[in-house]
Amino acid sequence: MLLKPVTTEKAVKLIDIDNTLTFEVERQSKKNEIKLEVEKIFEIKVEKIRTLIRSNKKIAYIKFRKENPAIDLATKLGMI
Repeated sequence: MLLKPVTTEKAVKLIDIDNTLTFEVERQSKKNEIKLEVEKIFEIKVEKIRTLIRSNKKIAYIKFRKENPAIDLATKLGMI
């Protein structure tokens, strides 16, 4: 379901400001499916997921809990 991380200027700014990572996901994915997959793969608890469909692509904004900084995961994935 997770296709690739999004590394735009806005996405990198959200990592610092809002503890949020941005991923491109399959269009038919549901929020709860995305949440379960992220928690299973990265072993980090998710607080909230928002989705956006733009130019036939689905983007998921995944906000993590305070005890799990998103910048650590972004560094591990090579986004920063």
